[in-house]
Formats: sequence, C-alpha cells, structure tokens
Amino acid sequence: MVFVSISSYDSAVHIAKILVNEKLAACCTVNQNLMSIFGWQGHTQERHENIMMIKTTEAKIAVLEARIKELHNDEVPEIVALPVDSASASYLEWVLQSLAD
Repeated sequence: MVFVSISSYDSAVHIAKILVNEKLAACCTVNQNLMSIFGWQGHTQERHENIMMIKTTEAKIAVLEARIKELHNDEVPEIVALPVDSASASYLEWVLQSLAD
C-alpha cells in the first residue's frame, strides 16, 4: 500500500488513471479534502490535500515512485509505502492479475 498526498483532486484522479493504465497500480483510492499541517522551508504550512491509497506490489514500487515523481506537482512529494501484513487471498490474487504484464 502506497500513500501519496496531493493538493489537487483532479491531479490525483489524473495520476491514478495513469498508474492503473500503466499497470503500476491495481487500484487507486482518492480520499478528498483532508487538511495537512507541515513544516516546509522553515515555516508551518497548512493546505487541503487529497490522499491517494495505491494498491501495488513490492516489485512495482521503485518504478511507481519514479512515475509519481514525474507526474506530481510538489517539489518533494509524499510517497510512503507500507507493507500489507494481511489481506484476503482472493483480493491479493486480483491485485497480482491486475498488475500482470
């Protein structure tokens, strides 16, 4: 599971469609209108963001990260990958089938 924050909903949807079409993601879920408070260049920043939850495999993460960096507007995009410790076998099978070349 890879989490990516992005300020624009339209950009999140655009990136999600590219990642799925290029088989870097089996699915991207976009959560809208969240508030992030963070430090940037010595100042506290606030912005409304959208969080993309990207379902992929460990084998695709390096290429996925590079592609997100190409498409993302932020200078330093938030890209956080977390292992999935448990998921249904049928769901995992679907993810693998969706990402097959």
